[in-house]
Amino acid sequence: MNDSVPAGGDNQSENVGWKQVVARYQTPSVGRAVWQVANTLIPYGVLWYLMYLSVSVSYWLVLPLAILTGGFMVRIFIIFHDCGHGSFFKSQRANHILGAITGVLTLTPYYHWRWEHAIHHSTSGDLDRRGMGDVWTLTVQEYLEASRWKKFAYRLARNPFVLFVLAPMFLFLFWQRISKPKAGWRERFSVYWTNVALALMAGGLIWAFGWKEYLVIQLTVLMVAGSAGVWLFYVQHQFEGVYWERGEKWDYATAALKGSSFYKLPKVLQWFSGNIGFHHIHHLSPRIPNYNLEKCHQAEPLFQSVKPVTLFSSLKSFTFRLWDEQRRMLVGYGHLRTVRQEQQRTAR
Repeated sequence: MNDSVPAGGDNQSENVGWKQVVARYQTPSVGRAVWQVANTLIPYGVLWYLMYLSVSVSYWLVLPLAILTGGFMVRIFIIFHDCGHGSFFKSQRANHILGAITGVLTLTPYYHWRWEHAIHHSTSGDLDRRGMGDVWTLTVQEYLEASRWKKFAYRLARNPFVLFVLAPMFLFLFWQRISKPKAGWRERFSVYWTNVALALMAGGLIWAFGWKEYLVIQLTVLMVAGSAGVWLFYVQHQFEGVYWERGEKWDYATAALKGSSFYKLPKVLQWFSGNIGFHHIHHLSPRIPNYNLEKCHQAEPLFQSVKPVTLFSSLKSFTFRLWDEQRRMLVGYGHLRTVRQEQQRTAR
């Protein structure tokens, strides 16, 4: 996977010199990486066992443990994510091995996801290259010109309950079990062997814990982690003031600094989310390991000038549905009435 900046990507940007800044934080630390693996995977395993013990006592004990375990599953996914970028360890072999293992734990085929996510990084914020590894987003005009069926499908897909509750379960349980037609042989093979590994893991845990206990634990944890993960991804690119541009005007650095949010979370949530809230830094340089993102952000005034999205202000993202190219902003469905009225006045 090529994590380098696309050719000419920062030529239009006035933010020169950022490459030199981020380069200082791209070197992985074996010690910090190993410690992160230990303080994530060990508690995750312990919590799984505690949930198993709690099932026979009361389901009310399972829920708070599921929330905590789901938080650790999100953190495991961040490790998986960094391995996919080749940034977690210095050794790419180590990245691939750990990525494959954490991919099974998060129900995600490593090489296939890695390929899709690389496309996301190279096209994020580009209106002409939507559709791979992003949240389905239509422009106002595209929505107005869409068929009744497409409008219905779009409204359903953007419904908060569907997007943050049903979609994560569908994504991790079913969608990740299928390879894309355009995927290469290694990417397709990673889907197949991940499915086999998941079947073996599920079989072993069912044998050890029982099928009811396994389903209760796995599904509740997955629901918590999946919903939190999808929300994080959504807010990272669907927020007030976000950058979208047509291909010929699209700029890599601007798309990173203005098209990816600085999600300023409380420290405990920042820890569980593996610093992914510094998403503007991550999109500038995917080769920076998650444990260096905050340091990089603090090292450069340019990065600190990015307006943060707070936990409270991020709730406004629930209302965003479409991209208005004329106003260059995300809008809700209520905005369509204003657009129709303007078009009618223009037609007269």
